[in-house]
Amino acid sequence: MKSVVRKAAGFAGVGLFVAATSLTGASAAHAEGPTQGCPYPYVCFYVDNDALLAGRVLSKYKDVTSGYQAVTPRPHYGVLNTRNDDVVFLRLQSGGSICLPPNSQTVFADGYRVNGIKISSSSTCPAGQ
Repeated sequence: MKSVVRKAAGFAGVGLFVAATSLTGASAAHAEGPTQGCPYPYVCFYVDNDALLAGRVLSKYKDVTSGYQAVTPRPHYGVLNTRNDDVVFLRLQSGGSICLPPNSQTVFADGYRVNGIKISSSSTCPAGQ
């Protein structure tokens, strides 16, 4: 349980960084600098919190697609969406998916693995996701 809390705390720091950079007045069309090694306009995966803090990206995606792109399922994913206007759908190996809003991040506990990603040009997640 402690490792999950540490990971969440690490991503919370990234969230504060993303929020702070969005308050600087940069326009949505302006390409911002890298965040935790993840350049705009990518969605990046990290194997664990240490990789996140060091900016060691495991994999990154930037193409808007109509279907899911395959992701090698691994435990302890952290996912960071640096895109300003696009949501990301993360398909879970156990079934279902979650939606990650623009300029946000998430951490998965031990039992969850992502096996697909779909970047959508929608700027908001559907209700209930």
